[in-house]
Amino acid sequence: MIKSNKKLKQAKSLGIHSLLIVGAFMMAFPFLWMMLTSFKSSQEVINVDQWFPKEKIYWQDTKKGNEDFQVEIIEDYGEAAKIKFFIRRDPIIVDKSQLTKKTWLFSNFAKAWNKVQPSFGRYFVNTIVIAVVVTAGQVMTSILAAYAFVFFQFPFKNYIFTLFLATMMVPQQVLLIPNYLILSGLGWIDTYMALIIPWLAGVFGIFLLRQFFVQIPMELFEAAIIDGCSKWGFLFRILIPLSKPPIITISIFTFLGSWNSLLWPLVVTNSQEMRTIQVGLSYFSQAEGTEWELLMAASAFCIIPLIVMYIVAQKHFVQGEAGAGLKG
Repeated sequence: MIKSNKKLKQAKSLGIHSLLIVGAFMMAFPFLWMMLTSFKSSQEVINVDQWFPKEKIYWQDTKKGNEDFQVEIIEDYGEAAKIKFFIRRDPIIVDKSQLTKKTWLFSNFAKAWNKVQPSFGRYFVNTIVIAVVVTAGQVMTSILAAYAFVFFQFPFKNYIFTLFLATMMVPQQVLLIPNYLILSGLGWIDTYMALIIPWLAGVFGIFLLRQFFVQIPMELFEAAIIDGCSKWGFLFRILIPLSKPPIITISIFTFLGSWNSLLWPLVVTNSQEMRTIQVGLSYFSQAEGTEWELLMAASAFCIIPLIVMYIVAQKHFVQGEAGAGLKG
């Protein structure tokens, strides 16, 4: 009987881990495909049966700024060879010393970085400034609002909080035109103000922190006040240090949302100098076609900061998510 129960537990454990492995692969597959595609040539990208980059032959045209062209040798003459281009160009005979073999095209990352004007460097600066300021603003406003909703008494407190939650049901696209008209009237279009100010407060952050704050005994707040601690002192010395997991969770979500924002920056900016990286990525998809290898390379170096941030903060992120719905 004991052996039967042990085998049953082992089979159950094996089944659960198998499902988790399959699920993990499904989640990681788009990222793996993106990374592999970023090292391929344009000819390899359209070959759906080819998963990994293969060895390719390139010829450098010194008359066109040392531009590399992928070619295929159709006739070998010893020290020379006749090559065929993959683009519309007649075959030519070249010296074999002008041919190079490549498998993993690391040059795609440099091409992607310089493809968009003025440069991805400017887009990165804009995006980092916006994301950092918006994240800091939302964290601070969320802390103050949640603190008031939990530890203070004022008329219609629960109704106001319910109204806050109701605003989460309104699609952002519905508010796009009214918000644009307000910012236009203020003269903020094509400025950092338009990209930052509307997002300095978020209902999700208020809700998450409020759910965490209600778990903290009111007696702790009252005892701190009796011992001479001010309300601001209780907030900054006791409440915020206890709330690191949900605060980090809000920071991750806010930073991620700001980093991936496309529609709003596209609407409220006109000049290239104010664009963000998501707008920059859209330039790789043109009417004449999409340069998939460059788009995937650009996507790779745009997503790396997010991955690093999540890896560093994942412990607190999981704690914050787990504690968000325990009470209230």
